[in-house]
Amino acid sequence: MPVPAQYYHASEQFEKFMLDARDASGFKTTHMAWNMVVGVLQTFRRRISISDALRFSNILPPGIRALFVADWNTEQEILPFSDIDTMTKEVKSVRPAHNFSPENAIESVSIALRRNVDEIELETLLGEFPDGAQQFWSVRKENYIKK
Repeated sequence: MPVPAQYYHASEQFEKFMLDARDASGFKTTHMAWNMVVGVLQTFRRRISISDALRFSNILPPGIRALFVADWNTEQEILPFSDIDTMTKEVKSVRPAHNFSPENAIESVSIALRRNVDEIELETLLGEFPDGAQQFWSVRKENYIKK
């Protein structure tokens, strides 16, 4: 059996995701988008169970999946979903001296994520998660065009 395409092309797919995050946030480089992406993924991960996090990671392409589970303290208390301003502050707290996350950081990463996963599978899965999960990954229609 050949290497599955998602693994064989993992680097190209991850680069596409990072370019989508860069573009959605208005950054000039993917380096500027890095801490935003890490912050958004970790902020979401802190609000779901380990079991749900692993289910979520299974729908992610390999590069995003690796980033989602990296540096995970699985002993950390699960936080409730809260208002967007509070969660955005949490995103911005990741490496704050080098974090350029805009106020729409969560939506920017949501746009990038939706462009790089099966949206029907994503929505189905989020519907099984705690209240707030779907809202976390929501995108205003006027800001989203599937590439």
